[in-house]
Amino acid sequence: MCGIYGSTIPYAESEVASKLHRTSFRGPDYSESEIFVEENYQLTLGHNRLAIIDLDSRSNQPFNYMNLIYIVFNGEIYNFQDLRNTLLQKGYTFKTKGDTEVICAAYLEYGEECPKYLNGMFAFVIFDKKHKILFGARDRLGQKPFYYYHNKTEFEFSSQLSSIQIGHNNLSISNSAIQNYLRWGYIPDPQSIYNEIKKLPPGHAFNYNLSSGVYNQKAYWDLDIKGLSKFEGSYQDAKRDLSTLLDDAVRKRMIADVPLGVFLSGGVDSSLVAALAQKGNSTKIRTFSIKFNTKGYDESGFAQDVANHLKTDHHTIECNYKEGLDLIQNFSHYYDEPFSDSSAIPSMLLAKYTRKHVTVALSGDGGDESFLGYHRYNWVRVAKVFYQLPEFLRPVFVKILFMFPHYRSKVIAEVLKNANINDAYLSMITGAVDEIRNLNNKDISDFYAQYLYHNNKNIYERISDFDIKTYLNGDINTKVDRATMAYSLEARSPFMDYRVVEFARSIPTSFKFTKGNQKRILKDILYDNVPKKIFDRPKAGFAIPLKEWFREDLKGYVLDELDFNGLKALPNIDALEIQKKIQQHMKGSWNRDSLIWRLLVLKQWMNENSEGLTIK
Repeated sequence: MCGIYGSTIPYAESEVASKLHRTSFRGPDYSESEIFVEENYQLTLGHNRLAIIDLDSRSNQPFNYMNLIYIVFNGEIYNFQDLRNTLLQKGYTFKTKGDTEVICAAYLEYGEECPKYLNGMFAFVIFDKKHKILFGARDRLGQKPFYYYHNKTEFEFSSQLSSIQIGHNNLSISNSAIQNYLRWGYIPDPQSIYNEIKKLPPGHAFNYNLSSGVYNQKAYWDLDIKGLSKFEGSYQDAKRDLSTLLDDAVRKRMIADVPLGVFLSGGVDSSLVAALAQKGNSTKIRTFSIKFNTKGYDESGFAQDVANHLKTDHHTIECNYKEGLDLIQNFSHYYDEPFSDSSAIPSMLLAKYTRKHVTVALSGDGGDESFLGYHRYNWVRVAKVFYQLPEFLRPVFVKILFMFPHYRSKVIAEVLKNANINDAYLSMITGAVDEIRNLNNKDISDFYAQYLYHNNKNIYERISDFDIKTYLNGDINTKVDRATMAYSLEARSPFMDYRVVEFARSIPTSFKFTKGNQKRILKDILYDNVPKKIFDRPKAGFAIPLKEWFREDLKGYVLDELDFNGLKALPNIDALEIQKKIQQHMKGSWNRDSLIWRLLVLKQWMNENSEGLTIK
């Protein structure tokens, strides 16, 4: 796990050092850069290393393989041992015990098809000196970030936007990106907050010609949106095959030359990962959970129950309000661009204290998207009934919902005003937009719309595909990568093994989701390892008590930052309408914590980054 950097812009060594230093938290063990000066181009490659496998200095980067290619690489290749053996049989030699060298040999053997052979989380760039090109790729699900700047004659890339940002005097803030942030809570690929900097989409590779400056990218992997891959066996067959696959995914992610643990929330996904990690392990694995003192937010007792059953070495981390406040006020230093998933705060606290004990932590991220675990998937089941009503009856039901006093009824009514269930789902996950100006609810790129707006699959499978391509990539993976990297901790998720994702997409919906039973197949595998009675409770999210904090301890901070003048300084919003909604929250008549947090994050980012820049 590391931070990568490269540029064809002829920066001074001190400027390159500043760019690497800005994200040194991603790789504190070793930092290095190398400059290549050729006849018609100059190239700098840089790397911050967090040593996980083969801790020897021989695996430091930029890495030179057989004097043929150089690489900078962020991530882990979980099948590197199997791939290494295959390549050994083909005549390749290796001087290290790590996975970086294996990528290099795979490139020489398979060319630009090599990402298809890699099972892992990764973002890498290879300098092919002979062919005068840069070749790079990002993992299938977007677990590792990749930002790049390209203006036809110059190319620059990094694991985080802030490294590229340093030294650029021609950047402009993207108004479209801010609109998307206000809707989604993050900035979807391929946009970044700057017009001139883009993100390489997940499952994509690129080729940059160092002589001509031409940049091309293409997808090497995608979801099967046509639904052509179908599992033909019984439910028990699927359960057996998935159990074997998950066990292998966990085992592959436990390969490390540093201490390893598991994030354990007490929910289905993390408990299953912990159970599989502990199974067959002669020593106690270390598990970590977080505790809130605010009533209704503390799930640590459930994690303790699971840990007691599995007999793990369990650690409970208490969420200290003051620490939470400090992270809120320094949030943009690690997230680089506006990002409003408030569970990033407890994720950072969990990472901070977990890092005191281990360098790698397994997580349960990715299970909800593939196996239909979110509350909103159950909401879709109810909404389906509504959209089967005669069209003339729907406005009547919406009107009745608006008459109920509770704000949740009004939120549901607002969503059901949409003409069809696809639009309703999109409206729900992008939040209420009445206070945001000039927005079209269908203003998403065709690249992502194609996963939702088609008839090849039922609505549950379509929204699952859509969430994997949008929410999992843009929100969950961004949150986890930045939160863990802030403290030089590597997070690995077995549920994001692409084989698990593809298997989940192939099995019937009923294996995953029935009325009152979400993630059915995962639960049944879990109950073979942990008693069912421990999980007889409603699903809980990884939430932070912002609703209460904004009305109490953080009330002054909110009202100072988001007073009328502060709101007027933010683009694309109706300041007067927003002010009314903030007052609704403070009076307790409506929960607006999500809206307030989204605006606080944007305001903080603008305060620190917008000086002298235009918005266009």
